Amino acid sequence: MQKEVKMITKKIIVDQSYYNDKVKRLGEVIRAGGLVAFPTETVYGLGGNALDKEAAKKIYMAKGRPSDNPLIVHVADISEVSTYVKRILPLEKRLMEAFWPGPLTIVFPKKDIVPMATSGGLRTIAIRCPAHEAARALIRAAGVPIAGPSANISTKPSPTTADAVLHDMDGRIEFVIDGGDSLIGLESTVIAVENGKIIIYRPGGITRDMLEAFAPTELDTAITAEQEHPKAPGMKYRHYAPSAPLTVYAGNIEAVESEILSFANKGKGKFGFFVSQETAEKIPAGNIIFVWGRRGNKKELAHNLFQGLLFFNNHPVDHIIGEGTDGGGIGMAIMNRLTKASGTHIINMN
Repeated sequence: MQKEVKMITKKIIVDQSYYNDKVKRLGEVIRAGGLVAFPTETVYGLGGNALDKEAAKKIYMAKGRPSDNPLIVHVADISEVSTYVKRILPLEKRLMEAFWPGPLTIVFPKKDIVPMATSGGLRTIAIRCPAHEAARALIRAAGVPIAGPSANISTKPSPTTADAVLHDMDGRIEFVIDGGDSLIGLESTVIAVENGKIIIYRPGGITRDMLEAFAPTELDTAITAEQEHPKAPGMKYRHYAPSAPLTVYAGNIEAVESEILSFANKGKGKFGFFVSQETAEKIPAGNIIFVWGRRGNKKELAHNLFQGLLFFNNHPVDHIIGEGTDGGGIGMAIMNRLTKASGTHIINMN
């Protein structure tokens, strides 16, 4: 009997020029139907040829992702979008010009050149232009748009470093490009333009307030059930689940701190704590704590969010006790991720 050969995933460190021989070679891998994980300013993506249905199927298989959950398509420049979509509205064009390259994904009606496997069976496609130069260099080298969901096992926290990608994807994909830590640490904002309004399907680094400057903006509050078809990436299934159950306390700071400290005194090693610096300073020594940032610095909280959830892979506990934040600005995106990571187990202490 022939022995099965396990794939070895290679980590490729790119230099500051980005468009070098290494990236050119990885572009060839994408074009040939292979998979390459790559850095973006949001999180690391798992890249494949967006125009190749077999490559899309490989992405779903590598992640263990349901095939009706659409993939985001990455382009290197605004000028490429018209090749893949049926129309671009004036408001969509203004949003692209304002926020691209950057963490905004826009849902368009797609042309047939984009296979249904990439769109999760939808007649629409979600497209963005990433701000990370290495990502755009890879797209240019491939000569095709790159489908790129987060480079992690489905339902697990999204990776913000190449090593976090390897934790989940080693042996499942050919290469991962190491481009350093993701700057933002949360996935992109996903929107659609409908009847002159902006509809947020998934909150992210581009906040509601920022979008309101262009048009009336609404948050799609639909909770997509297991049997329903999601409208866009990030709307279906439990996401971001850490290695232990997570309960998040939010609201009145004094009440939140009091509740968290009560768990800290119940048994060291049983609970892990995912909390602000201010709360961490009050937790007795000997507890397992991830300090995810200062309360007033939401960019810091966003940047460290997934690193904190992954921290407990190497520091096992029975239950994770988390501290939430308010929903203003990027806080909406942070609480969206924590709600999904906890299986909606958010306790409001107001």
